[in-house]
Amino acid sequence: MTDETTNADHRATLPASTILGVFLRLGLTSFGGPVAHLGYFREEFVARRKWLDERAYADLVALCQFLPGPASSQVGIGVGLSKGGLIGAVAAWIGFTLPSALAMALFGLGVVAMGDSLGGGWLHGLKVVAVAVVAQAVWGMAKSLCPDAPRASVAVVATLVVLAWPTPIAQVGVIVAGGIIGLLLSVGDENGEHVDLGAGVSRTWALAALAAFFILLVGLPLAVQLVPNQGLALVDSFYRSGSLVFGGGHVVLPLLQSEVVPPGWVGNDAFMAGYGAAQAVPGPLFTFAAYLGSVMGPVPNGWTGAVICLLAVFAPSFLLVIGVLPFWDQLRQVGAVRRALVGVNAAVVGLLLAALYNPVWTSAIFNAADFGLALAAFTLLVMWKVPPSLVVILCAAGGAGLGAL
Repeated sequence: MTDETTNADHRATLPASTILGVFLRLGLTSFGGPVAHLGYFREEFVARRKWLDERAYADLVALCQFLPGPASSQVGIGVGLSKGGLIGAVAAWIGFTLPSALAMALFGLGVVAMGDSLGGGWLHGLKVVAVAVVAQAVWGMAKSLCPDAPRASVAVVATLVVLAWPTPIAQVGVIVAGGIIGLLLSVGDENGEHVDLGAGVSRTWALAALAAFFILLVGLPLAVQLVPNQGLALVDSFYRSGSLVFGGGHVVLPLLQSEVVPPGWVGNDAFMAGYGAAQAVPGPLFTFAAYLGSVMGPVPNGWTGAVICLLAVFAPSFLLVIGVLPFWDQLRQVGAVRRALVGVNAAVVGLLLAALYNPVWTSAIFNAADFGLALAAFTLLVMWKVPPSLVVILCAAGGAGLGAL
């Protein structure tokens, strides 16, 4: 197969129904939080379906690490945008988000029976499988993106820095430092073929999306002051939360708590109950917004509140990915930028390696039995090539069995 043929395959436009189906399956089975989601995505889109090559995927992950909002959801939106345009981006988001959004809204509307099983062994099994999924992603990306001593060293230093200083600023800082090191050292095959991500939209649409992002960010608080309305206040609070949070889903939770608990929209006990439920569902943690909207005291609440809060918290991610991706796809083809991306990609591997330890490992591996279950899951994924969805089911069952002992 020629390089031209390979490049054309990566750029092929896919039907929205295909994108929706793939992301819906991921939305039903992607347990373990944003870092694990990136592992599931890599296995699905790089290793299995070859929608992206390894470098293009790492570049997209690096871009989304820079943007505020849920990185894994933004990567999914970016994949959908590159493969199916705006409709593909919407299909990817709906597929990945809908299962957990429905589960969280239903929980908020009264399916409290879930609360009795949230601490069960099956939930612990889902945390353990996240260890295997992230380890597989780190293993695969390290072989491709850190094959020599300089890049491996960048990854290790990035890991140590992020573990010592676990803040969003540190994450962005090591990516910037990795880019500078890559530019200075000029290591790797930065002049080799670089497969297009495929922007999916024109620059005109991109500029319109960026303009809309900033207009809403500035205009919504003003609108709430001029036209006091609870629905508009919800849109403002959740849009602002989605716009200003760096570091992913877990970071947005305290920000949302400060938005909804002090005004009395949601009680603190109800907030914490929803936080516990959010750990038990697959997909993005930002769907916690659907739960909050459903349990709001003031109207709108219920299904209406869930939809308003869910759309508001994800809207910034849509606008930012659509606004930035067309320029990023061209910028990453510039020689100096490509050299910098060699170091950036190594730093991304370091970020994933740090996340593999904390919070993924530290929240799941407590004894030899947990380690054995994670090792078995890793072997199934890496050596036997068992589909991740099946490994998730087996680990949940394994966790339930260990919990019963």
